[in-house]
Amino acid sequence: MHIEFRHLRTIKAIHECGGLARASDQLNITQSALSHQIKGLEDQAGVELFLRRSKPMKLSAAGLRLLRLAEQILPQVEATQHEFSSLRDGRTGRMHIAIECHACFEWLFPVLEGFRKSWPDVDVDIRPGLAFDALPALQKEDVDLVVSSDPEDLPGVEFVELFDYNAVFVAASSHPLAEKPYIEAEDFRGQTLITYPVERTRLDVFSQLLIPARVEPASIRQVELTAVILLLVASNRGISVLPDWVVREVKYNSDYVTRPLTAEGITRRLYAAVRSADLEKPFVQELVKLARTEARKLQAQ
Repeated sequence: MHIEFRHLRTIKAIHECGGLARASDQLNITQSALSHQIKGLEDQAGVELFLRRSKPMKLSAAGLRLLRLAEQILPQVEATQHEFSSLRDGRTGRMHIAIECHACFEWLFPVLEGFRKSWPDVDVDIRPGLAFDALPALQKEDVDLVVSSDPEDLPGVEFVELFDYNAVFVAASSHPLAEKPYIEAEDFRGQTLITYPVERTRLDVFSQLLIPARVEPASIRQVELTAVILLLVASNRGISVLPDWVVREVKYNSDYVTRPLTAEGITRRLYAAVRSADLEKPFVQELVKLARTEARKLQAQ
């Protein structure tokens, strides 16, 4: 027996309408075509599906069995059609984000909170991109967006500019380097540098300043949490270099001093790496827009 979705819709419509005339109007087909469809289905089943002498028309035992099937399957079909339609229109999807930047959590969470309200049907997840190779994972579709400050020429991947930021030196107000208007590479010699637990090449202070100058601090202390880094700095246990959006809250705190790196300062740019095929998805564009807006808010503070 070959049952199509239209057969199930027909059984359900006749049951709800109580007759062929009203059911044909609901299904937008002629009454003759509807009768022919029912006859063909009954020929396949070998049993009658309706008690035709009753008014309104009533389903037979076999017809009731098909009605139960229709009530079970049709809602699932409609839900799937709605899901496919949402995918096609860009209203739903997946946004799994990898972050190649420890401090990025500081500004990303407010972005995701606004994104969640605007795009409730998009599945959002965050994976620390420092724990795995984030960009290859993006190419393999294990993640959908990578926050990175190191753009690469990768096939099928676009690096979308988010915002610029400054790498900022931070120390206790009683630290000897607090007297300097800006900090140079040589100033790090003999110092304890407190950093996130990240490879040197992924830290701005090393990639942009210390490695080119061939300067090595006396020691490096790795700390997972930004709040703990700032606590250790305030206690004069070491110095640190953090993005400007992290130090905005301590800039006017008497326990700390913040200084630019070099006389010109060191400016970096954050990017959202996405697959080229996903770049035009509305929710991807919205996330980028929200990230830029949040960055402007932080820089204005």
